[in-house]
Amino acid sequence: MPRCVTVLLIALVCGPTVRAMAEPEVTLVVHHFLGPQSVTQTALLEPWAERLDELSGGRIAVRIFPAMALGGAPPDLYRQVRDGTADVVWTLPGYTPGVFPRVEVFELPTVHGGSAEATTLAIQDVLPLIEEDFRAIKPLLVSVHGGNALILTDQTVRSPADVRGLKLRTPSRTGAWMIEAWQAEPVAMPLPDVPQAFAAGLLDGALVPFEIVPPFRLQELIGAAVEGADGTRFGTSVFLFAMNRARYDSLPPDLRAAIDASVGPAFARSMGQAWDRVEPAMAKVMREAGVAMIGLDDQTMAAFAAISAAAVDRWIAQAEAHGFDGAALVAAARTAVAAHTRR
Repeated sequence: MPRCVTVLLIALVCGPTVRAMAEPEVTLVVHHFLGPQSVTQTALLEPWAERLDELSGGRIAVRIFPAMALGGAPPDLYRQVRDGTADVVWTLPGYTPGVFPRVEVFELPTVHGGSAEATTLAIQDVLPLIEEDFRAIKPLLVSVHGGNALILTDQTVRSPADVRGLKLRTPSRTGAWMIEAWQAEPVAMPLPDVPQAFAAGLLDGALVPFEIVPPFRLQELIGAAVEGADGTRFGTSVFLFAMNRARYDSLPPDLRAAIDASVGPAFARSMGQAWDRVEPAMAKVMREAGVAMIGLDDQTMAAFAAISAAAVDRWIAQAEAHGFDGAALVAAARTAVAAHTRR
């Protein structure tokens, strides 16, 4: 079957067009790994598509393909947007270790405090210091979720000693370093594989935001969830919303301007707020399902942070190998996060 026919059939079955005009000049194909009801699609991609439709006067249409409908696995998304298989993707830089060495600074423990809005805005401030990571693509938004809580099957974690020896899913290599510092065993795994791994007994726990627990029905597979008493988390995951650079450069100036206007500080703030809003709602669902919601006190979180500092030191050492000052970038990231954190 010709490729164009195949893509058309997939589009008819899987890919909703958002306010598409009858004859748009440009149709952008967006690919991501979460479902069509996810926060990513409903709070980011669909509103962005509508905004871009308005700003372009209907000349740009957007077709969204969720749940890897165009094929491949989540770690393939960066290569797809880099090579032009998809025009735009939403993915995690952590799925392609080593490709984005600078942006990882915001995933480190003790950099992200727990507010997606604060850290997402901080990223925009520090973007000139990490833009070298994005030479091969056009970043539209670099953001984070509320942060990684620790969900567990039936263990109760009240101190760092309680996690020793556990098999814990990590979304990134920096998360793996933190888990190793805890003397636990990191298991690298894309999010869609987590439910099956829990069901098969391959994991004792996972680093995830509360936001993904009910959509993946993880509340049926876990017994506890752990975070700081004030909502602090064990690092976070950075999200990348990006466009193929050649595709962007091929557009006429006014359509490039429309794309640029569709993103920016207000867009970043709205996404951070969306992630912050969803966490309490999902925590409520988990609590009602019988999951023990454990809030560690400041002293215990400080003990975790002291141990996790080894991961920060390791990242700084590797930054030197990549030719940039990791310690300075950590300081800049922490300063920016603090500046946007509501006291």
